[in-house]
Amino acid sequence: MSEIESKIEALVPAWLYLPDISEQWGVPVTEVRDMVRSGKLIAVRRGPNKSLQVPAAFIDGPGLVKHLSGTLTLLRDCKFTDEEILEWLFTEQPSLPGTPIQALVENRGTEVKRRAQAELI
Repeated sequence: MSEIESKIEALVPAWLYLPDISEQWGVPVTEVRDMVRSGKLIAVRRGPNKSLQVPAAFIDGPGLVKHLSGTLTLLRDCKFTDEEILEWLFTEQPSLPGTPIQALVENRGTEVKRRAQAELI
């Protein structure tokens, strides 16, 4: 396991399998896979079967956490890899306070996007 993979394992408290998300949302698993493929959602291969899993914090009941897709796009524009994005989203930021994913869950997307845009500079 690489250093960043170990860091992500330590930072992300809970994960969901793609079929579990599709069941929760009431959509085919292919729709969830399409979200991963199109970049609206990040999934990483983990566990003994190396199955695709998504941080549970990304899922808000019947859909994605508000502003998550836009934040992912901003960070990719900053040339962040998916692993770096996960690290950024789940790392404590005193200026928020808390982690960016906590702020998104609390519907403070504007603050998070502002900090993500600052990464472009």
